[in-house]
Amino acid sequence: MQKPIVLLIDDDPLITESMGFILKKHFQIVTAESRVEARNLLAKLDKKPELALVDLGLPPLPHDPDEGFALIEDLLAHDSQMKILVLSGQSDEANMHHALTLGAVDFIPKPADPELLQSRLNHQLMLKQVESKSEPVNDTSAIIGDSASVSALREQITQFADTIFPVLIEGESGTGKELVATALHQQSKRADKPYLVINCAAIAPELLESQLFGHSKGAFTGADKSHKGFFEEAGEGTLFLDEIGEMAYDLQAKLLRVLESGEFHRIGETQCIKSKARIIAATNKSLQHEVTEGHFRSDLFHRLSILKIQMPPVRERENDSLLLLQHFLQFYADSVKPVKLNDDAELSWKAYDFPGNVRELRNIVIRLCTKFPGQTINHIQLQQEFEQNLISENTDDSEQNLFSSKLIQQQIASGELNLNLKLKELEEFVIQQAMQLYKGNLSKVAKALQINRTTLYSRMQKKQ
Repeated sequence: MQKPIVLLIDDDPLITESMGFILKKHFQIVTAESRVEARNLLAKLDKKPELALVDLGLPPLPHDPDEGFALIEDLLAHDSQMKILVLSGQSDEANMHHALTLGAVDFIPKPADPELLQSRLNHQLMLKQVESKSEPVNDTSAIIGDSASVSALREQITQFADTIFPVLIEGESGTGKELVATALHQQSKRADKPYLVINCAAIAPELLESQLFGHSKGAFTGADKSHKGFFEEAGEGTLFLDEIGEMAYDLQAKLLRVLESGEFHRIGETQCIKSKARIIAATNKSLQHEVTEGHFRSDLFHRLSILKIQMPPVRERENDSLLLLQHFLQFYADSVKPVKLNDDAELSWKAYDFPGNVRELRNIVIRLCTKFPGQTINHIQLQQEFEQNLISENTDDSEQNLFSSKLIQQQIASGELNLNLKLKELEEFVIQQAMQLYKGNLSKVAKALQINRTTLYSRMQKKQ
């Protein structure tokens, strides 16, 4: 039986060698030292890795986590079902929560205990196997929610599914664009034809043209045989171009030609090939803005956006977050014992914005069920999993977050808000901001706040 593949990305050879030795008994290990190397490796692999172990500190800035965060997004763009575990020494809480919000399923600080690492990988592999066996039906019934925005979304899918025109799906990361694309295909007369997905952000620009259009033998170095591209393989089916906003500008012109004439040719050939594939594209960017900035062709944008679907973020879906909670609790029930939210936690759940959308919501459910299997969750336990609350505690403007409407609503709902104390906090915050603005000049601060200097000094003394 073939071992599951683990992609290990770390720029420290000692880590890759030692982890490879520890894990090779149960996994097939493939390694990369950087984000670019990982992307190129994924484009060449015949089989997608089931799991990935990612270090946050990668070249060219090994002491900064941003490259690791970008890699998490790249990996999920390549395969939304990949289980990504972060293995990093940059393990402060803010990094942990941000990685999990982006879509990582676990965070393991370095140095890692080999047995712990093995068990965490096995756990995620088990969850992946459960998901593959109980994959939801790819139609609009798989889009969970009864909000007005989701009802409108289902109606649009029904309207657009069987047309020959391209559909552009725009929306924030994690909102379910790929699910909608699949539903468009499944509801069309092309449902029995091929449905192919290619992620424009996960493949190096120099390789993407070959992936789309194919190439002839000898067309470039390494082309030792002819290769059919996705347009050819799709036939009369559907080709889903995810993250279309990342496509190189020069390649956009060649895509436009296919959309306008239905013709293309393999790299290294002059013979035209006819394409009858239906195109669906998706992006988490505003393509209209990208056109304005000169990063996306206006003619291609207008061709792609004849029919457009705007994905609603979770924060605009009324009480759908509770339905999604119940859905994922049931979905993972065979692998982890479901939790329950007490009344205060449920209010916090409803008030939270879920900046990472459905992907973040799902990951929160998995973490809660893993940490507190079968238990009843209170609002403090729940809020520890919310990235927004953590950011409030770790930024210089944390005081401003004390007065956010969402946090105040949560405090009122849980009975934690004392109006007198909150007003005192607000007064202290305003004085502090004025002191910073006028560099501690009490006369200027008092004048700006429209109180006399003695009153200002008295209130500052109370604060102390």
